[in-house]
Amino acid sequence: MNAETCQTSEPKDNLLAWALNHTSPATGPRANGHSKNLQVPIYLWACSPEERAKALFRRAQNLDLQFEGLLVDILARFANLPVEQVDHEIEDALKRVCNALGLQWAQLWRNSANSCASFTLTHHYLQDSFPSEATPPEGPSNISPGMKPALATQTMPLGTDSQALFPWLTSHVRRGKKIVVSRIDDLPAEAAQDKAMLAQFETRSGMVIPFLVEGQVLGAVAFGMQSERFCPDWLLKRLEHVATVFAQATARKVSDEKLRASEAQLSLAADSAGAALWSLELSSGRFHTTPKAYELLELPNGSDLTFEGFLAMVHPEDRQRVRVATDQAILTRGDLSIEFRVVLSGERNYWVSTRGRCQYSSAGTPERLMGATVDITERKSAQEALANSYAEIQQLKDRLQAESEYLKTEIKVSHAHGHVIGQGKVIKRVLHDVEQAAPADCPVLISGETGTGKELIAQEIHRLSRRKSQMMVLVNCAALPSALVESELFGRERGAYTGALTSQVGRFELANGSTIFLDEVGELSLEVQAKLLRVLQQGEYQRLGSPKTHKVDVRVMAATNRDLAAEVRKGRFREDLYYRLNVFPIAIPPLRERIDDLPLLVFAFMEEFATRMGKKITKLPRKAMEILQRHTWPGNIRELRNVIEHSVILSSGDTLKLTIAGDGATREAQPVTLAEAEREHILRTLESTSWRIKGPHGAAKILDLEPSTLYSRMQKLGIPHRRQKDEMTSLS
Repeated sequence: MNAETCQTSEPKDNLLAWALNHTSPATGPRANGHSKNLQVPIYLWACSPEERAKALFRRAQNLDLQFEGLLVDILARFANLPVEQVDHEIEDALKRVCNALGLQWAQLWRNSANSCASFTLTHHYLQDSFPSEATPPEGPSNISPGMKPALATQTMPLGTDSQALFPWLTSHVRRGKKIVVSRIDDLPAEAAQDKAMLAQFETRSGMVIPFLVEGQVLGAVAFGMQSERFCPDWLLKRLEHVATVFAQATARKVSDEKLRASEAQLSLAADSAGAALWSLELSSGRFHTTPKAYELLELPNGSDLTFEGFLAMVHPEDRQRVRVATDQAILTRGDLSIEFRVVLSGERNYWVSTRGRCQYSSAGTPERLMGATVDITERKSAQEALANSYAEIQQLKDRLQAESEYLKTEIKVSHAHGHVIGQGKVIKRVLHDVEQAAPADCPVLISGETGTGKELIAQEIHRLSRRKSQMMVLVNCAALPSALVESELFGRERGAYTGALTSQVGRFELANGSTIFLDEVGELSLEVQAKLLRVLQQGEYQRLGSPKTHKVDVRVMAATNRDLAAEVRKGRFREDLYYRLNVFPIAIPPLRERIDDLPLLVFAFMEEFATRMGKKITKLPRKAMEILQRHTWPGNIRELRNVIEHSVILSSGDTLKLTIAGDGATREAQPVTLAEAEREHILRTLESTSWRIKGPHGAAKILDLEPSTLYSRMQKLGIPHRRQKDEMTSLS
């Protein structure tokens, strides 16, 4: 028991050391009249004090072993004890403990039903004579050999309220404190009433031990003596074990009392609600029911009703369901919950709802099935009418859906790719790749310059995938501090590092069953890259500070504005991770290669910001569009959005007042030769494909040339292929 101890004397943990200073002969006068001296057989006084103390210690050990056996026996007798026998066993246990330890009386107090601050005396035992064969562990210090203690002249009646007689003791025990009184004269001044009442009942020493159930004080057990007597810690712990046994038994009795009270209330509530309570004895197959059940079945009150007889009254279409549900509730220890029809005389039938649960014996065998049944015919009729209404609504819905099929198809075509704006050849190729990648559920690596809309493409892939019903988790790897990126991705346990006061769920755990988008994946350290590779290959990871492996089902999409292939060659990015991420690469072209989409983007952004700001801007001067088309857009679409938003803010009429902040470069229309234009076009295409020439996403496919033809053109125009380019880079 976890409770604080309140002692009127200083405890002595070492019995041997304590015994050296507290021994006196079993005959003859008391040494200085000390109230705590122990009695030792007279022959031991010829020995040294150490030998006498050792003899006393051995006697205490022997008594301790005997008391352990008594505890085991008491515990065994309370195991699986019927509730109606608990009171008798408590009284018998109190008697046996008193006899074993030479205690004068024992009491058990329970929480008072009238006051939460008091206890009520429910069990007590008083010695009618002092057992001569029982020797207390320290010996009754004030009793000479051959003398017996005087019996108490008063007994405390059952039902006594503790607060009225012992207010000081009650307040301390209610707070879970153990009270050990070696001499009542040691009690504090505020315990004057308690001291007077103890003296009235001829008690000189004793102890009160609260017992707790689930952290709540349920009662207390008290022991007392008519002599002054010290209680060492080892004996107090043994008595705490006794209190624990009483606590469990008392808790069972309290639960039983509450159950009986609730059963009475349930019966009353069931009658008020029109429910029939019933109990099916499984051994005989006979029902015991309340009168309401006979009323529902139109049977004479008190009729003999068996399970088979009841099944005969169930509608033939529902009979097998009722039998199967009943058998399952008995075999699986689950709840019985079923709705079925009952057929009465004249082929009238009505619906009932039955809920029940099986009760088992202490040996684990099913004994009875208990439950309640109510008439739900009215509710079923309402449900049937509602179902018919739903059917009519569904028919109307289907007809409207068929009539608008063409319109829905047109809308689907027009808005197949949500917020992705553009109709040019380059963006159509990207959207085609999106449609191919979405259902494949494979890793996707999206590359492109800053501001080209890589996150928007990732959202579009997720929207078209089978995981679209779950939220896509976005992670900007460049924005995470390097010291925290691992815990952000994979989570951490409390105390994983200094300052980690709580555990944290990682982004991968959050994205389980969905998609995670790792923006700027090239910023991850090599250590984190290794853990990311494990997630991709095995679908598992470990939280920071924990050896436990977690399984996860996540689709990984990554984006970067770096040349990851070059990063691999430089040793800054893992080659195996690169190939795992690059299963389906998608290259997003910069805005300068999508000039044909610029008008659509401009008008879309202009409408968005004008609506947000409460303006009506519908016109854009041709000169402004020409300026926008000549701009090189190093910030790509993000820069275009900022320019349009800034211009909308400054515009006051219905015409956009274009303002390009800063000194951004514009593309001057200078005449170039055909060879120069061809060389520039091939270079842009090679950059967009990361210098890949062959394959479905290579530059030759985009330029509609054979690879051999493209190699010839590149050689003629002085454009190196990838290997030559890398060699030149390494030499430089």
